[in-house]
Amino acid sequence: MDFHGVDLNLLVAFNALMNERNVTRAAIQTGVSQPAMSAALSRLRILLGDPLFQRSNAGLIPTPRARELASPIAAALQQIEQAMITQPVFQPETAQATFKLGLQDYPTVVLLPTLMAALEQRFPGVSLNVVSFNDRNAAVDLLDAGAIDMAIGVPPTNGDARILARPLLRDEFVTVVSREHQAGRESMDLQTYLDLQHVLVSPEGQLHGLVDQTLAQQGKQRKLVLTVPHLFAVPAVIARTRMAATILKRVALHSQTSHQLTLFSPPLTLPEIVFDLIWHRRSNHAPAQVWFREFIAAHASTL
Repeated sequence: MDFHGVDLNLLVAFNALMNERNVTRAAIQTGVSQPAMSAALSRLRILLGDPLFQRSNAGLIPTPRARELASPIAAALQQIEQAMITQPVFQPETAQATFKLGLQDYPTVVLLPTLMAALEQRFPGVSLNVVSFNDRNAAVDLLDAGAIDMAIGVPPTNGDARILARPLLRDEFVTVVSREHQAGRESMDLQTYLDLQHVLVSPEGQLHGLVDQTLAQQGKQRKLVLTVPHLFAVPAVIARTRMAATILKRVALHSQTSHQLTLFSPPLTLPEIVFDLIWHRRSNHAPAQVWFREFIAAHASTL
């Protein structure tokens, strides 16, 4: 028998007819009309080459073939129902699993060591495959392609309903100069700030950033002498030059040259920067993915 294209609803109808021995009651049980149930019985008879049920004053009487089929069909339907309503349980303590995690530079340095220390200690069977990206919108492309399970970065601008996110890390801007720089011994007012030569961090390769936009609103402009794509390259440059940079506070504090820097609050109002945990809607309810997202969020909250 060729089962290609067989409608599962036919088996549901057969099971209802066996239980009720009445077309009308079977239709009510399955939520279809009486004509639809009759049509299903006709299709079943053709498919199986057997009358299946004979009408009598006592209701429908199953044929020997129908009685043979009753038990395995009922068991199969029950197994399918159980498989569809039961969520598999993910047990990280014993699981052997690899998660593909997209990371921008900031979470790679600030968060990844904490995650790996916790995984090594508590969940030795869980490993990470880290994919680096700089452009904030690259995370969406990686998620769409299935190249990563989730990402941590600045919120993308091209996400829609298929891309889900939650805030994960927050940081504030500081202005840094070398401790050897005269500006490091003075208060940082706006004029002092504008007199300095500045480094711009621009992962997307732009020639102006949030600071420049904020200054432009006041009709002012700073002197940019270096633009780099990597956040964590900046502190070492500042430590050995007379330049200044306005960067995220944890970038300065995590640098090996942090002891050579002086940190100021920027003399202009800048918003805090938020890094999101980002994932695709198709994996929203997968137990392993849910667990790993909560694991990341829990450890990010300790920073």
